[in-house]
Amino acid sequence: MARHAIRLAWPFLSLALLLLIVAALGSLAPTVIQRVITEAFIRLVMVIGLYLFVGNSGVLSFGHAAFMMTGAYGAAWLDIPVKSKKIFLKGLPNFLGQAEFPPWLAALCAMGFSGLIALIVGVPLVRLSGLAASIGTFSVLVIVFVVYSNWNEVTNGTSSLIGLPIYVDLWVAYGCAVGAMLAAFLFQNSRLGLALRASREDEVAAKAIGVNVPFSRLVAFVLSAALVALGGILQAHFLGALNVLQFYIGITFITIAMLVVGGTGSLAGAVIGTGAISLVFELLRQLEVGFTVGATEIQLPPGLRELGVAVIMIVILIFRPAGLMAGREIPLPGLFNPSTARAP
Repeated sequence: MARHAIRLAWPFLSLALLLLIVAALGSLAPTVIQRVITEAFIRLVMVIGLYLFVGNSGVLSFGHAAFMMTGAYGAAWLDIPVKSKKIFLKGLPNFLGQAEFPPWLAALCAMGFSGLIALIVGVPLVRLSGLAASIGTFSVLVIVFVVYSNWNEVTNGTSSLIGLPIYVDLWVAYGCAVGAMLAAFLFQNSRLGLALRASREDEVAAKAIGVNVPFSRLVAFVLSAALVALGGILQAHFLGALNVLQFYIGITFITIAMLVVGGTGSLAGAVIGTGAISLVFELLRQLEVGFTVGATEIQLPPGLRELGVAVIMIVILIFRPAGLMAGREIPLPGLFNPSTARAP
């Protein structure tokens, strides 16, 4: 019984254990390394949220950064101190302007708010497929960005919103990453998730056997929006500041690159892709900052990180189009696998 349970949960347990080892080693490292790992965990929450929809439906979304934005600002409206709201957010309704929620409650409310927006815009979007659906999701991102960047009295426009409580550290980010993985794992193995994955392989055949494809996509879209909103909330409360430009083209490109490099077909692909791109991103950032060789200081031009990630994506798409994990999860050790374990 125990071995059967481990076999069923192994895709999640293996990844949670892997992240635990990374977090434990990171907690012993200098503060700079801890911040890098924390940022990687926050990006992982975003990528897993994106995977929940893209990986199960097969529809590539360019608009999920919109829900990161609505989640981050939604939490900020609730947990920024009232004094700061009177300075930066003068246009908030009284019930928000006078409120100061605990961070955890603000985060839950903001995730629900993002899920509600996803439900509203998702009703027409989930009936689209292929390129039309991808363009539709990008349109949502553009609309939300334009609204939030010009809504000065409620979002402070394109200026940074400061004064957010900073409560996200290495272990908070780890816990949220594991929670996001658990949500994605449970969904992909649920009846609804399996039906959605069937439509990903052959939409016509899935409809023929009774799968309600639009409904399945809508549920996945709403859940994924809530998860990526959590990623936006974590980032805002890790930095203590918020700007609409944080959640636009840049983060869209990075999260999609992480998912594509790892592979859109498995939860392990989302985790491995995030780790690989985060490592490359940090190495290239150090090269942009500059280093010294003897008496010579070498500093590479800005934009190297984006260029490097683009090159990696091209190489992966050419030589391994299914991603590093190719749709597979981390294999189960032979001890728990009756097909490979030796007989006593």
